[in-house]
Amino acid sequence: MSSNPVAETVASLMPRAKEELTELVAFKSVADFDQFARSESEGAARWITDALHAEGFQDVAVLDTPDGTQSVYGFLPGPEGAKTVLLYAHYDVQPPLDEAGWTTPPFELVERDGRWYGRGSADCKGGVVMHLLALRALKANGGVPVHVKVIVEGSEEQGTGGLERYAEQHPDLLTADAIVIGDSGNFRVGLPTVTSTLRGMTLVQVAIDTLEGNLHSGQFGGAAPDALAALIRVLDSLRAEDGSTAVDGLSSEAHWEGVEYAPEQFRADAKVLDGVELIGSGSVADRIWARPAVTVLGIDCPPVVGATPSVQASARALVSLRVAPGTDAAEATKLLQTHLEAHTPWGARVRTVQVGQGQAFRADTSSPAYAAMAEAMAVAYPGEEMQYAGQGGSIPLCNTLASLYPQAEILLIGLSEPEAQIHAVNESVSPEELERLSVTEALFLRNYAAG
Repeated sequence: MSSNPVAETVASLMPRAKEELTELVAFKSVADFDQFARSESEGAARWITDALHAEGFQDVAVLDTPDGTQSVYGFLPGPEGAKTVLLYAHYDVQPPLDEAGWTTPPFELVERDGRWYGRGSADCKGGVVMHLLALRALKANGGVPVHVKVIVEGSEEQGTGGLERYAEQHPDLLTADAIVIGDSGNFRVGLPTVTSTLRGMTLVQVAIDTLEGNLHSGQFGGAAPDALAALIRVLDSLRAEDGSTAVDGLSSEAHWEGVEYAPEQFRADAKVLDGVELIGSGSVADRIWARPAVTVLGIDCPPVVGATPSVQASARALVSLRVAPGTDAAEATKLLQTHLEAHTPWGARVRTVQVGQGQAFRADTSSPAYAAMAEAMAVAYPGEEMQYAGQGGSIPLCNTLASLYPQAEILLIGLSEPEAQIHAVNESVSPEELERLSVTEALFLRNYAAG
């Protein structure tokens, strides 16, 4: 890679990239304004606005999206008659979770053991820096050969759909020939990967009531219906004996075609404890990319500390269902709600409420943009060929863009490889991956323009 002028330029820009990522990570830009100051997200949006202005972008604007958050847009004109490419990232991040579990403060970028640690370093503030590096490298080596639109979202992690609704209300804003979503990651460090599918998702709250109020377990236990016990039975019904997702009427038999995920590697990436089995059937890739997956995200019930000898009158849970490509998320939501209600025992009163939803996504990997990306990755990662992987998470914007711009070619790359531990404590980014993927994106834009 060192003999390539674009790669040499990116390498020379890496100290600046570290400084910029340090500044971005310092913003506590969690789009949950009940717990985190709105000013932190607004500060991150201003930083990106200033960065786009500095790079010569026109029409730079902070967009107030319908969910009460801000996204940043800019347009960089290319040669007359050139294709248009939209580059996407998001600046909002997950909460730090257990701050005591972080080796270094979550909102400080710290270099350790060859990686840069900090919340959002990979997901997805590093993606913002990746876009900037790619464009700077092209400008230093003959210019940017396409029209470039950049959109940086402020509420992707919350799943509140602000940018999706804004795009639907302003359909001309993000129109492009190709779209690069910088919010996924390589299958492993050093293996260039495009994400060709995303699972969708739905979130459902289930609440169960059995009594007018809690009762003494000694006086009433054994006959009084326990709402917490009923909820446990309902939640258990969502899994087969081997741990596979078992929502009535929802298919769970699809197979993944693409890079395989060795069980031993998955155990290491997921940090599964010795002696604990993986759940489900089929290959690991089948389970995490091609099939639905249910997860109980939280339960409202008395904590162990301070618990009293009571039969519980009410209990509530939040259930996540990852929806496989090819399945409509709205239909999956109905099946999940019907299942929860049908499996509630003892005639208990049950209420289900959908609180979030996003459609699954499948890219057209036969398009010319994928050929341009494969060529770019072969240069940025010498000796490696582009691989296709799925992603268990969802990026609802992908389906919105695919619906608004059906002719656009959508590609997903990014910095969230397994070692990055996104959404967990001690999130980090590999600077080598940031460098190579910035080279990849720059070369892709050049290849795509020439195609």
